[in-house]
Amino acid sequence: MNISKIEKFIGKQKVSFICSIDDENYPNVKAMLKPRKRNGLNDFYFSTNASSMRVKQYLKNPNASIYFYHKGLIKYVGVMLKGKMEVLTDQDTKNMIWRKGDAMFYKKGVTDPDYCVLKFIATSGRYYCDLKTESFEIK
Repeated sequence: MNISKIEKFIGKQKVSFICSIDDENYPNVKAMLKPRKRNGLNDFYFSTNASSMRVKQYLKNPNASIYFYHKGLIKYVGVMLKGKMEVLTDQDTKNMIWRKGDAMFYKKGVTDPDYCVLKFIATSGRYYCDLKTESFEIK
């Protein structure tokens, strides 16, 4: 398994899945657009509503995972990363990942109190390809 190959794979995906833990300790999965920004396999940044159920869950329990996959005609590739999710509301971070089109969802713009950033910090992962899986640590 090659970490740079996994990074390239993730960079090509248009959809990601984030997972949080609810009040009854069950995993909750949500499809999201690809991360707005990432630092290798270490840090991933997503935009979301501060008022969302997911934000409330991460504030209560930061344990999280994210998943990326591609299904071809014959080949299926998946990468699951485990780690912690932080909810960030500081203006510098919000400015960092803001895009013009976001104003459609956040009427008050980048300073909208309902706009926040989810920062996922990965600690380990699992790679699946060609009926084989391999776990790895992230440093």
